[in-house]
Amino acid sequence: MIIDKLYSTIEAKGHVCLGLDTDITYIPKWFLEKYPEIDEALFQFNKAIIDETLDAVACYKVQIAYYEAYGLKGLNAYHKTLRYIKEVGALSIADIKRGDISKTAEMYAKGHFEGDFECDFVTLNPYMGLDSIEPYLDYVKNKEKGMFVLVRTSNPGAQDLEYVELKDDRRVYDLIGEKIQNLGLNYMGECGYSSIGGVVGCTNVNEGALMREELNKMFFLIPGYGAQGGAAKDVAVYLKNGNGGVVNSSRGILLAYKKVEGGELNFAKYAREAAIIMRDDILKAIEK
Repeated sequence: MIIDKLYSTIEAKGHVCLGLDTDITYIPKWFLEKYPEIDEALFQFNKAIIDETLDAVACYKVQIAYYEAYGLKGLNAYHKTLRYIKEVGALSIADIKRGDISKTAEMYAKGHFEGDFECDFVTLNPYMGLDSIEPYLDYVKNKEKGMFVLVRTSNPGAQDLEYVELKDDRRVYDLIGEKIQNLGLNYMGECGYSSIGGVVGCTNVNEGALMREELNKMFFLIPGYGAQGGAAKDVAVYLKNGNGGVVNSSRGILLAYKKVEGGELNFAKYAREAAIIMRDDILKAIEK
């Protein structure tokens, strides 16, 4: 199961999931002059970041919207980035948040687990029901793929739906977590987690401890660290025995060079330093 590979990578490299949510405005002017074509600028920027951080992060999350925004050239950069991540032996999460049903979901699964946009994991939105996830399951069972399904997110709007109270005093996110974990029991890895994981924002420590206890077979993709306000101590409660989740940071790493005068000349170096600081910060919080 692909989850075993992610689990062992975390043991070796720490918990950082580096988000390659690369906007053209993040790229230094001198680099854009060197690579005037949008697709090459985006890809070469990502490549430089990957090369510098490969030994310091567990995986890379590539948010497709940042590439769709630049049309065909953007999608070419998306394709080349995913392909390069695979070439260097790293793991990729395609942050696509698809959530459709029937033949449409089948095509989404094919589009992101095969061909030009092939990745290791995808993110999915479950709000149309579990049949929106079914077309991806064959890839999980037979083709070493995985998914992270939205359970409880870190945005303020999570209160609108995810926190709605049910008759049994639970919240909607509790129900989603239960259903996704039960589905995932059919796709367990040797590490004790399923290749069907959940997206769980690192907000509310009390909730986090309870979720970790109840969703003990679910591997977490944890957004909210850094630029979104989450700290290492907030993340630690979502982990179990030092594993069980990866923690995403995008802008905090990609734009680390902007905190240093003249840093744009060595943007990848400062990305590496930020990734290492984040990695060590989380490891220290786990040890406490």
